[in-house]
Amino acid sequence: MAETVDAKNTNSESEVLQPVSFDEFDVPSYDQWKAEAEKALKGGIFDKKMFTKTYEGITLDPIYTPKQHQAAIKTSVFPGTSAFTRGTKASGYIQETWGVSQYVDDTMPKNANHSSLYEIVKGSSIHNIKLDESTKHDTDMMAGGSVGVHGTSLVTLKDVQELISRFDFKRNPLYIEGGASVSILLSMFMAAVKENQRQPSDVSGLIGADPVGLLAKDGSLIMSLETALDEMAHTVVWAKKNTPKLRTILVSGDTYANGGSNDVQELAYMLTTGIFYVREMQNRNIDIHTIADSMVFSLSLGANFFMEIAKLRALRALWAQIMESFGADEDHRRIHVHGRTSAFTKTVYDPYVNMLRNTTQAFSGVVGGLDSLEVSPFDQPIRKSDDFSRRIARNMQVMLQTEFELRQPVDPVGGSWYVETLAQQLADKIWAELRVVEEKGGIVRALEEGYPQEQVGMILQDRFKNLALRRDVAVGNNMYANMTEELLDPKAEDQDKLVSVRTHYIEEYLGTVDAKVVQAAREELINGSSEPGELISLITKAVEAGLTIRQIREVLQESDIQSIQVQPIAEHRWTEQFEELRMRTERFKRDNKDNVKVFLANMGPIPQHKPRADFSTGFFEVAAFEVLKNDGFETTADAAAAARESGADVVVICSTDATYPDIVPPLAKELKETMPNATVILAGAPPKELEPVYREAGVDDFVSVKANCYQILRSLQEKKGMKPNV
Repeated sequence: MAETVDAKNTNSESEVLQPVSFDEFDVPSYDQWKAEAEKALKGGIFDKKMFTKTYEGITLDPIYTPKQHQAAIKTSVFPGTSAFTRGTKASGYIQETWGVSQYVDDTMPKNANHSSLYEIVKGSSIHNIKLDESTKHDTDMMAGGSVGVHGTSLVTLKDVQELISRFDFKRNPLYIEGGASVSILLSMFMAAVKENQRQPSDVSGLIGADPVGLLAKDGSLIMSLETALDEMAHTVVWAKKNTPKLRTILVSGDTYANGGSNDVQELAYMLTTGIFYVREMQNRNIDIHTIADSMVFSLSLGANFFMEIAKLRALRALWAQIMESFGADEDHRRIHVHGRTSAFTKTVYDPYVNMLRNTTQAFSGVVGGLDSLEVSPFDQPIRKSDDFSRRIARNMQVMLQTEFELRQPVDPVGGSWYVETLAQQLADKIWAELRVVEEKGGIVRALEEGYPQEQVGMILQDRFKNLALRRDVAVGNNMYANMTEELLDPKAEDQDKLVSVRTHYIEEYLGTVDAKVVQAAREELINGSSEPGELISLITKAVEAGLTIRQIREVLQESDIQSIQVQPIAEHRWTEQFEELRMRTERFKRDNKDNVKVFLANMGPIPQHKPRADFSTGFFEVAAFEVLKNDGFETTADAAAAARESGADVVVICSTDATYPDIVPPLAKELKETMPNATVILAGAPPKELEPVYREAGVDDFVSVKANCYQILRSLQEKKGMKPNV
C-alpha cells in the first residue's frame, strides 16, 4: 500500500513539474500592443497619456521591449567586475549583507552611547552617530554655539570616551559625518580609543569630512578650503597607517537633494566633488589607491522607485570610469555607497505616511545595491528621534533582510529592459552635466559662479509648482488632508538649559587640566611638522592634554585665511509651502477663534452636485478651512439665502457643466449683490466661451484639477487677514 501511495505521489509531482510552454500564444508586436492601449484609453491621446517626463528630463516609455531597448543591456557585464553596474561584489548580499546604519541623535554623549548600543542589540550593524551643528563646526557653547541641534554634542575627550564606551569596533563599524575637516574629531576618537585600551587598527567605517558639501550648504567654511584639504590629506595618510579600515573622505549629495535637486544634479555634483578631492589629494602626493580606499559616497534615496535603482547603477559605472582615468586598478574602481531615505520628501502633516515613503525608498536602495543604509525616522522633520521612531526605521531594514529575503538574488533587476535603459539614460545625462561643471573649472568654481545653485533652484520651483497644481500628490498635505489630525509633539529641548549645563561641564573639565601641559601642547601644535599625517598625532597630544575641540580649532586657525563665499543651497522639504498654509490657518483659529468659512452652494440633487462638492471639500481642507456642507438646493434663491445666513467668506457653486449656463449667472450675480465681500468660486473648469460670462456675472475664480491650489488658498488667507508664520 505504501508503495502505491509513493508511486502516486511521484506521478503527481512529475505532472506538476511538467515544463510549461507558451507556444500557443502569439507574441504581439509593439503596434498591436499600442492599438489595444489606445482602445483602453477611450479617446485619450496615447502620446500624452502613456509617456511620463521625469524631473531628470528623461521621458519614460509605456513599455520596454528587447527590440527597442536591446542596446541598453550589456550582457557581458557581471556583478563585481568591470564597470560594477551590477554591483561591487560578485555575490551581492549573499555572503555579506548591507550595513544597517540607524542613526542616533541624542544630545548628551552618554545617552547617545546607550541608544547606539541598543540599536546594535536590536539589529543595527553600524554605530551611526549624528553630530550636532556646533561639533561639525569645531565650536561649542563657550563661543556662542548651540547644543544638540540635529545631533550629539562633543566638546572634550571625556565626551568621546562616554560616547564610544563598550563599542565593539571589531564587529561594528562607525559612520560619522563631520564638517569641513575631521582632523580634530578623528584625533579625539583615537585618543578615546587608546584611553579605553582599544586598538585604533580595529576601528573601521567612516569619520568623514566633506568641505565642498558644507560650503554648498552653508555658503562658507570656518577655515579656508585649502586648510580643509590639507587637513583632509593628513587624515588620509594617518588613517592608512594606523586605521586602514577607516575612511575619512565623504562625498555627500544631501545638500543638493535637500535643496530639491533631481537625481542627475545630485550625482553629477557628487562626482565632480569626488574628482576634486582626488585631484587635491594627488596634488598632496597621495597615491590613487590610498585615495580610493578613503572615500565614501552618501546619497539620498528619493520617491521615484526605479529611478533610485537606476541612479545607483549609474553612479557605480561612472565612478569606475573616472577612477580608471586616474589610473586606479580594477579593485580600486569600486565605489562605497551609503544611502539614506529622503529628508526632502518627508512631511510634518500625516507623518505616518513617511513610513510608507521610507519603505519604498529603502527597498529601492537595497535593490540598487548600496553598501549601507540609513532609514530616517518618520518624525525626522518634527523632532529628534525616539525609541519608537528608531525602532520602526530599524525594523524596516531587518524585515527587508530576514522576512523579504532581499539578500538574494544577486542584482535582482539585472536584465530588466526598463531599469537597464533608464540607468544608461541617467548615466548619459549625469555625464553631460558633469562635463558642464568640469568645463567651468570644477565644482568649487561652479559654486562660486552660482551654477549648481541656479540649477537646483529651478528644479525646486518645478517641484513646488507641480505640488501647487496637484500634478504631484503628497498625501495629507496637498490632497486628502486629515482634518482631525493633531501634530506630533516636537518635544523641543530647552536650549538655554542645555547651554547652561554644558557650559558648567566644560568649565569643570577645563579646571581639571594642567595649564602647563596645555600650553606645551598648544605650542607643539603651533610649531608642528607639516609631514603628511603628523598633524593628527599632534592634535591627539593636544586632546590628551585637555584641549577642547574649539580650543584646538582656534590654534589651527591662527594663521589661516578667510574662507571663500558662495551662495548657499538652502534646505527645503517639498511640502513646506502647504504645511505653512495649514499652520497659518491653525494659528489664526487659535488666536482669533475664526476661520475662512467656505459655503458649498450645492445645486440640485446629491448625485448632481456630489462629485464637485467632494472635490471642493478636499481642495479647501488642504488649508484647514471650515467647509459648510449641505444636501443641495432646488433654486438659486435658496442657495443664495443659505450662503448669506452662513456668514461665509467663500461660496463655491457645485453642480454639473450641463446645468451651469442656467445656474451660474443668476446665482453668482445675487451672491455678489448680497455678499459683496465674499469670494465666489465655481467648481469646475469652464469652457473658454463661458468663462467671461461667468466672470461678468460675479465668479471670482475656478477650482478644478487644473487650478493652482496653493495660490488660491493663500490668496483667500490673505483676504481674511491671516499673516505668514514667523
